[in-house]
Order: sequence, then structure tokens, then C-alpha cells
Amino acid sequence: MIRFGTSGWRGVIGEDFTFDRVRIAGQGIANYLRKSGQKGSGVIVAYDTRFLSEKFALEAAKIFAFNGIQAFLCNRDVPTPCVSFEIVRRKAMGGVNFTASHNPPEYNGLKFSTANGAPAMPEVTQAIEREIHALQATNERVDVYEKPELIEMIDPKDRYLSELRNKVDVDAIRRSGLRIAIDSLYGTARDYLDYFLLDAGIELKIIHNFRDPYFGGFSPECSEKNLGELRRTVLTEKFDLGLATDGDADRFGIIDDRNRFISPNLIIALVALYLKRYRNIPGGLARSVATTHLIDAIAKKLDVPLYETPVGFKYIGELILADKIALGGEESAGMSMRRHVPEKDGVLACLLVAEMVASTGKKITELIDDVYREFGFFYSKRVDLKLTQQLKDSLAAKLANPPAEVGGLKVREVNKVDGVKLIFNDSTWLLFRLSGTEPVARLYAEACSPKELKSLIDAGRKFVAA
Repeated sequence: MIRFGTSGWRGVIGEDFTFDRVRIAGQGIANYLRKSGQKGSGVIVAYDTRFLSEKFALEAAKIFAFNGIQAFLCNRDVPTPCVSFEIVRRKAMGGVNFTASHNPPEYNGLKFSTANGAPAMPEVTQAIEREIHALQATNERVDVYEKPELIEMIDPKDRYLSELRNKVDVDAIRRSGLRIAIDSLYGTARDYLDYFLLDAGIELKIIHNFRDPYFGGFSPECSEKNLGELRRTVLTEKFDLGLATDGDADRFGIIDDRNRFISPNLIIALVALYLKRYRNIPGGLARSVATTHLIDAIAKKLDVPLYETPVGFKYIGELILADKIALGGEESAGMSMRRHVPEKDGVLACLLVAEMVASTGKKITELIDDVYREFGFFYSKRVDLKLTQQLKDSLAAKLANPPAEVGGLKVREVNKVDGVKLIFNDSTWLLFRLSGTEPVARLYAEACSPKELKSLIDAGRKFVAA
């Protein structure tokens, strides 16, 4: 059965993700849009650089057109945040984006965004699932004839980049004289992030800036392991900064001038502090339940609201739409800001980091030292633990009655916003989240030192295995 998770429906190409199932999914979305009385000019249909993505997108566009819904089909692969922006700009009914984000190359996916440009909330995806499952139950093939008059090819790039120029201090970047290396990871940010910085007069070195559906044999994820070539480039050619985006450009990766991968948690905290202190952007700060409490310390010091959400950027997107926050971020390298799209934007994140370094005149290393001096030390990590079904069931039972102590640390508070989070003090906590689709436990931890973090992770592992 086709099921939508945190970021839509994903599956292995040719096995789960097939043309027949894409047609059924497209028809299910069309049925939902009609029955729910959605108003708008049509539907944006977009795709990333994965194998067959453009052909899947064309099939979806044909389905919408057959149902009398105008399909605005992108003329090339497009960053996910650009899709979100175009939905809002055109006042569309929503958008369908064929992407599996940072999943391995054998995967593809379908993500539906609503008319406000945000990822669909669970109540919407559940309604779409019901339409899809009703179609699947009939076991009939979805077949259509073309209505080319209802399919329009579009190029949203220039308008999206123009919007970014309203959010980023281009002059500060232009004056800085920064030398920057960029890794597009064979994804959709090519001709977007690099084009923006070249237009600002920045000296660039660009790698992996062509389409490769196999992503060089790796998942297009901005992880420390996957950014090895970018790190070598920054080190050997003495660049000031390394910037990377994942396959669909909604996530970011940052390398400092010393060739070090900087954790997304730290980058989100640095940018949050920068936007509040240097740019005076109004509003609170938001983070997912799995994201660093350094954000909390900054919000407390600045006397602004701190919003904690379940995992999934759509929840932070709601706060952006409500104009409540200056910035929101997730530990999985998702970030967006006030009055921007209610969706993760890796291109914007990279540009804000470049602006921050340019405006402050400080290297990332210096900025990290400053924030640790002012707010204390926060070290965080995520570990995925594969479980037998028996261990998964056992852990679920234990988490239903959370322990009062783990690894000799007394639990001060239990947070069940998403999973079970055991809070020991302001900067020390453990979060357990069970996957709903596979026997995996996701373990998140934060502590005041690398040694304490390791001890906490070890204690979490023992709790899971006991």
C-alpha cells in the first residue's frame, strides 16, 4: 500500500515506486483536491535529479490535466524550497514534488505540499491515502489521455533567486572578499546557490555540479562522510568556507576554514543568534524536540519565545506561517526564517552562513568559541539502532513507563512531544524515537562534554538492549 511518512511517500524505483503506482497516487491527489474544494490556479509539478524523476513528473502532470487541473510542470530539476515558493507565488492549489531527498539513489519519492507552500500535515496526507487506497482496492489501472492545453512548462528559478536577495544581505557578501567552495552533491542546487554567489562577485570552486542519478554511488546527504572531497578542496586550496546542499537542496552542510564539518545543531544556533542580534529579526526561535537545547539558552538570554515541535519541518513551517519566529531549525539540517517559505531551505541556509561570516568579520571557529563562552557547551549526537522485533516491542513497553534514572542520572522531566525524551538538566537529555515502518530506534543525546555525551549514548544503548 502507498503510505505517506514524515516527508511523503518513498520507495525503491521499479519495486515500490513504479509508473502504475505514481499514476494511482496522482489520481488520489486529484480526487482529494476536487473533493476538498481546494481553490487555486492549478498544481506545481516538480522533480529532483533522480533516475526517471522527470518522467514520473510528466505522468503526474498528465493525470492532473486529465482531471481538469492545470499542471505547471517545471522544465528541469528544482530545489524543494523553490517549489514551495512557486506554489505561493502562483496561488496554486498545491504542489507535487518527485524527490527522495537524501535517500540512497535507488529510491524515489513523492511529496505533496499544500497551497501555503508547506509540507502537507498528517490530516491531509491521511485524506490523500484514503483516496489512493480506494483506487488500489479496485485493482484497476489508471489510464488517461493527454490534455496538453492544461500542461504548462515553467522555470521558477529567477523569481526564487530574486526572493532570496530580499532575505540575504548580498552587499555584505559582495564586500567580504570570501573565497567559497560549493558541493552540490549532483543535486538540484546547481545553477542556484552557485549562480547567486557568482552574481555577488564571490570567488567560487564548484564540485559535483552536474546531474548524476547515482550521486557518485552515495546517498546525496550532507554528512561528514559524504563531504570528504569538499573538505579536501577547502583545505588544499585554502577556502574560507565550504557550503553543501543535499539532493533536493532542502538541507545544508557546512565546512569551516580548518576543514572541519560543523554540526547542523551548531549552525542553526549560530544563525539564530546572528539573525536576532545583527539583523534584529523579530519573533521567537523554534526547534524540533530532537534539536540542541543551545537554541533554548539563546532564546532565554534574548528573552524571546522558544517553540518546541515534533520531528518534521511541517510543524516549524506552521510557526513561520503564523509569523511567530525569526528562525526555526531541525538537527537533520533543516532551516528556514521569518516570512520565507514554510519549508526547509538549504540554499538559504548556506547563504545566511556566508552572510554571517561576511557581516561579523569572524570565521566560524571564532563564532563557535564566542557562543560557547556565552552560553556554555552543548555536544549532541544521533545514533540509529537496528532492533529485532522482540527488542522493538520490549523498548516500546519500557518507554510506556519511562525510567526514573538512566546511567546514574536522575530524570528530571519526561517529554512526550515526539517519542520519549528524558531530560536530566538544561543541557543533558536522551530522546528515544521508534520508527513506525522498520525495526529501528533513533537515539538522540546531548551533554556538556564529548566524554559525557559518549557515556550518555552508551547508557541509552544499554537501556535499549536490556
